[in-house]
Amino acid sequence: MDTRRDLSRLLRPRSIAVLGAGWAQNVIEQCRKMGFDGPVWPVHPTRDDIVGVPCRRSLADLPDAPDAVFIGVNRFATVEVVRELAAMGAGGAICFASGWEEAGEAGLQAELVAAAATMPILGPNCYGVINYLDGALLWPDQHGGRRVERGVALISQSSNIVINLTMQARGLPVAYVACLGNAAQVGLADLASAVLADERVTALGLYIEGIDDAPAFAALAEAARAAGKGIAVVKSGKTEASRAAAASHTGALAGGGAASSAFLRQAGVAEVDTLGALIETLKILHVHGPGIGARLCSLSCSGGEAGLVADLGARAGVIFEPPTATQKERLGAVLGPLVTLANPLDYHTFIWGDGPRTEAVFTTMLEGYDAGIYIIDPPRPDRCDPASFEPAIAAIEAAQAATGKPAFPVASLPENFDEARAIAMIARGVVPLMGLETALEALVAAQRAPGRQGWRPWAVSATGAAALIDEAQAKATLVQAGIAVPRGVTADSLSALDARGLTAPFALKGLGFAHKTEARAVRLGVTDPAAEAEMPGAQGYLCEEMVRDGVAEILIGLRRDPVYGATLTLGLGGVTAELLADTVTLVAPVTGPEIAAALRRLRLWPLLDGWRGRPRADTGAAVEAALALQAMMAGDPALVEIEINPLILREKGAVAVDAILWRQTWTT
Repeated sequence: MDTRRDLSRLLRPRSIAVLGAGWAQNVIEQCRKMGFDGPVWPVHPTRDDIVGVPCRRSLADLPDAPDAVFIGVNRFATVEVVRELAAMGAGGAICFASGWEEAGEAGLQAELVAAAATMPILGPNCYGVINYLDGALLWPDQHGGRRVERGVALISQSSNIVINLTMQARGLPVAYVACLGNAAQVGLADLASAVLADERVTALGLYIEGIDDAPAFAALAEAARAAGKGIAVVKSGKTEASRAAAASHTGALAGGGAASSAFLRQAGVAEVDTLGALIETLKILHVHGPGIGARLCSLSCSGGEAGLVADLGARAGVIFEPPTATQKERLGAVLGPLVTLANPLDYHTFIWGDGPRTEAVFTTMLEGYDAGIYIIDPPRPDRCDPASFEPAIAAIEAAQAATGKPAFPVASLPENFDEARAIAMIARGVVPLMGLETALEALVAAQRAPGRQGWRPWAVSATGAAALIDEAQAKATLVQAGIAVPRGVTADSLSALDARGLTAPFALKGLGFAHKTEARAVRLGVTDPAAEAEMPGAQGYLCEEMVRDGVAEILIGLRRDPVYGATLTLGLGGVTAELLADTVTLVAPVTGPEIAAALRRLRLWPLLDGWRGRPRADTGAAVEAALALQAMMAGDPALVEIEINPLILREKGAVAVDAILWRQTWTT
């Protein structure tokens, strides 16, 4: 059943009511300033007017049910106001008051939601909504935006962050600004879907601290992509320690930002680290839509700039492929023999001020790539004359028009491109990017590929206390799943171990430890288990044949995630992955090709792929093992976490030589 509420009246109101005194005044003034052409009705029991607008004594005195209401009264009064608004058929409300769940008033917040019934409410503890398309502001504070005919939507779980974003002077046209507050009723995916449903909205920018419904968010991202609208996100809280980090390597490696970044990547959402990059990415998405090509060229009139682009591009993950022989021939004919024809290209100043020659160079270079970076810092117009830069700027626009490929003027510093010029260029379909490092981050983010069609993360499973299953039992479970393990025997004591029939040397392990190495419960190269000293704390022993023909070792771990369902983490085996932070995390479910591609993202991938004459490891066997673990977890709701560390890869096949498994001790 579709439980989504219709937010259209709240977001695009024809009438607005405001409750409160000071807050109501701010809302009225902001609506006036933005030219809202509908009625704004202040409601106050004792005041005759607010900033010259006559007050109604009560909601019952309103001439009609308002489309949108800003409720600027205390939290207890808010509940009653919402109940009355819902009964009279209002379109929705902003619940501004704080002091709810964040102050221990969970019961009061639940009462608020019940009072709203089917009427949508944002918040509580919510700053409000700005609609720059229609000039409707349910917003109690200053902001830096302007009226636009089309633009991006900004949604934030922090009111201060989104206020700061409205103050940008980078030319980004903003259509909506909205805050979620406590999101007691309307969640992130619902609000985002509602603003994206407006045809005038071109893209979505998010500042989020958490995702309340991962499957719904994945569906949102897929629908937005299908409509040609990209989503860019700044996700905070990445450094949180995983709630089970101490239980395994997987817990430490998949916690915090690894899982959220994996989810966003698989959903086809562009993630950036800074607010500046968010703005620049949204400018690209606004004009060009999601998924620009990855093959970039760079042009500048300075060798210093060309070198800087190359260095920063390498750091950002941009590879600048050289121009083709045909391009070099055409470029050389214009630039002459003194210019080194490369990418990034330093075209010197021989053609500076010559519009036709500059256009020829810019267009010829762009023709061979998916998009072009043109480093240009127009002189500040308050102190200098930028006239000499106009031919180059015009040539950038001409190159885009001639090739049909994005051409990006890039200022090396954010302040080196004035806002008026940026607004005008974006209106013409050319996107200036401010700040070289930020521009490169934004260009990479805008290349984000779409998510796999129909992909949704697993539903979150309720988990309680979990018990560690000893290695012998864990390996028996692996064998049932088709994963090879070494031949071995177990016993309660060393003297009872019977290693006859096994081939030495052995790996001798104490059972009952989550981290056997740290507990000194692993001994390698053992020839006679009975001659070994007891291991303090061991709850039994496992003696196995050592695997001696391994090519490489990797870690594979799956664990339940309280937000994204389950995560799969891959890395080099032992403590290498954790020490070097060289891991990849995926969100289940994943396919074999996705796992294989993830392995190739490891920095130490060459060690698996025959580095300097080493034998190649059977990474296909690793993929099969990961898929088997995924199937195990999908089929067993009580399975909380399973880790193989290491899985020894042979030239043909793989063997799990160590494994831990955590199983829930109760079910819901």
